[in-house]
Amino acid sequence: MQTTEQARSAVELALGERINALLSATRGLSERSAAQFHEGLQPAAFHIARWLHAFGPARPSVIAESVGMDRSSTSTLLTKMRGLGLVANAPDPQDRRGVIVQLTDLGEARIARTLEERGVEFFGRIKDWSLDDIRELERLLGKLTTDPGTH
Repeated sequence: MQTTEQARSAVELALGERINALLSATRGLSERSAAQFHEGLQPAAFHIARWLHAFGPARPSVIAESVGMDRSSTSTLLTKMRGLGLVANAPDPQDRRGVIVQLTDLGEARIARTLEERGVEFFGRIKDWSLDDIRELERLLGKLTTDPGTH
């Protein structure tokens, strides 16, 4: 007979395996989404575009920090994206020496289409779930991802 500690350890191990499977599936979906956004760009460009879509125009340094990339890699990708007409620079209104990067109409259209198709794939997985199950998953994921120091 298992002790409570052994049972908990087994369940925690199974949970870790499920989280790893979720992360792998998410990584695969992100790579497919990135290729759909623009097949000639690295997946990190999709993350930049998704961030700009969600948060709006920003300085390149803010984008780099927000997506967890170094500034030189971000700069290289932004240059490629600019060359493809996906992003554009505008003068920073608070510091004319700096620039603000924003998605162009083409960039917005591509990211919106990619996110819509990404949503179709994700929501297709939960379409038969009950509302209570979806709420419970959302609640538990919130609990899992909330910093314990913020309560």
